[in-house]
Amino acid sequence: MLEQNTLLPLQDRLKLIRHAFHRQPELGFQEVQTKEKIVQFLQQAGLEVHEGVGVVGVLSCGGSKRMIGIRSDMDALPIHETTGLDYESQTKGVMHACGHDGHMTMLLGAVKILAEEKGFDGTVVFLFQPNEENGLGARAMIDEGVLEQFPLEEIYAIHNLPGAPLGQISTRPGFICNSESLFEFTIVGQGGHASMPQLGVDVILVGSELVQALQSIVARKLAPDTAAVVSVTEFTSDGKRNVLPGRATLKGDVRARSAEDRENIEQFMRQIANGVAMTHNVEIHFSFNTEVVETVNAVLPTNAAIHAAEALSYEVIPDREPMSFTEDFAYFCNAIPGCLLLLGNGEEGMSGRPLHASDYDFNDALLTIGAKFWTQLVRDRLPQNI
Repeated sequence: MLEQNTLLPLQDRLKLIRHAFHRQPELGFQEVQTKEKIVQFLQQAGLEVHEGVGVVGVLSCGGSKRMIGIRSDMDALPIHETTGLDYESQTKGVMHACGHDGHMTMLLGAVKILAEEKGFDGTVVFLFQPNEENGLGARAMIDEGVLEQFPLEEIYAIHNLPGAPLGQISTRPGFICNSESLFEFTIVGQGGHASMPQLGVDVILVGSELVQALQSIVARKLAPDTAAVVSVTEFTSDGKRNVLPGRATLKGDVRARSAEDRENIEQFMRQIANGVAMTHNVEIHFSFNTEVVETVNAVLPTNAAIHAAEALSYEVIPDREPMSFTEDFAYFCNAIPGCLLLLGNGEEGMSGRPLHASDYDFNDALLTIGAKFWTQLVRDRLPQNI
């Protein structure tokens, strides 16, 4: 159970909650204890609670039919923690290395404030989403019908950003996070003896040519400002010490800022594979699967989020540079107007370590900063008629 000692200041209570999440991290679609903690907290706060692949808390006040949503991710990563903190992960090989423990806690802080103080007119839907890291959780909640059950007008999410000043809020209208697509080439040639390569087709050589050709896509086939990335991340074969391989597999990752660039990259990859296969008289089987689409912020909720941060006198960057990482919050933004914000985690120590680093830690100083931001945003978007 999460700490509910009402005698403690809010910041101290939130620290205890965040540390409890941190000690017991769970991977995507395995967030059993995490969900139990959230359900208990929401029920004790008096919210209507719905549990499916994720957890949804519903809080209404006044008579307005307006409804907005705020989403937090819940899952951890398969990383062995090296922070040495007294609340270090108790699950071997799993840790909250991306700050989702903090994201959940900030949102629960807002739940606590709004449930006790109200000050808004309408309905807030708090969405706690599984499996963001693999890009599957948002789609799972949508496929389950969460947006039909709760017809949200707009939706918001925050991700912490190590290396940015503590509490700085940054966002932008339009594109903000890359898509991620995974590709795979399987080359089928003719293996043979290492001393007689002329009798077969060496797929190592073919694969090496393919790797080089793929780099021409970004360098020569796309406009310089696309900022696309094509990376070959695996190259395996069935060769041995003196055996030329007859089969090789190349796998990799594509990041893009638009659906058009993403689709063009896929088409160029197919053309290159067909050309290399014809040149060397081999078979090349190709697959290209987009795991997460581009995240695009809608103008109205983005301006609303900026206004809420400014009302709290937070440092705000209203038109930040887009980020190269992906966010499966994109699927919510595809369905309804949404805004993803980035919240500075600090520049020093573990707070400044990169996301997904084994010695990264979410900055506890953000907990009340984030909770107050969500509270301000709700009251701004669902104002009381006085």
